[in-house]
Amino acid sequence: MDAQEITRYGDALYAAMTGRTTIAPLTTTSPDISIDDAYLISRHFLERRLAAGERLVGKKIGVTSKAVMTMLNVHQPDFGYLTDRMMYATGAEVPASSTLIAPRAEGEIAFVLKRDLRGPGVTNADVIRATEFVMPCFEIVDSRITDWKIKIADTIADNASCGVVVMGDRAVRPTDVDLSTCGIVVTLNGEIISTGAGAAALGSPVNCVTWLANTLGARGIALEAGEVILSGSLVPLQPVKPGDNMHLALGGIGQCAVRFT
Repeated sequence: MDAQEITRYGDALYAAMTGRTTIAPLTTTSPDISIDDAYLISRHFLERRLAAGERLVGKKIGVTSKAVMTMLNVHQPDFGYLTDRMMYATGAEVPASSTLIAPRAEGEIAFVLKRDLRGPGVTNADVIRATEFVMPCFEIVDSRITDWKIKIADTIADNASCGVVVMGDRAVRPTDVDLSTCGIVVTLNGEIISTGAGAAALGSPVNCVTWLANTLGARGIALEAGEVILSGSLVPLQPVKPGDNMHLALGGIGQCAVRFT
């Protein structure tokens, strides 16, 4: 795929996001699109956001749990970028009806870094040493691809289908909790809809951050001190609509709540 096509697709995804519209799957209109092409499109999409005044504050890994892989029919992890305009605090009202297209919520563990991680060669021990604290969070994924008809290249190009992030109520040192066995309970409008554990994300959320550091490192990109790193969903995705209230409790870490308007 040449540079002109990459720019065109990145611009189309940016226009879809700002206009709350969707585009046809890139894998349909350009069947020869590669993973590398998709990441270049994602980067151009990000550059459009930064040029409009947004600020890069972190990165995310997506498609880490079997439940999400099965739901989306995507069978390998990917990554995307977080900006300041995507971030909310627990208890916030997220204006889904005016800012999102087809939102789905997932419960995760967020890592906040105190030092850079630059792969290749990053280990799980490096990740723990570089992490200042972990927090519970909701990632509200969204798709600028019509009807979520995505393959891996579609979601990569679309910033790993990221919408917004809601950060939880506590910050805990990563050495103070077992990140593999900690349990999560998610409720929707007061009823439990899913449960899970840290191991749902590639065996451990730490594995996910290690994968991300090394994958980005191979592309000359670091995880940087101060950044928020989303480590992947621990539960199935939940479609949400205006009026819905969601809450999660993450054992040993904390809670997070969000209302959609």
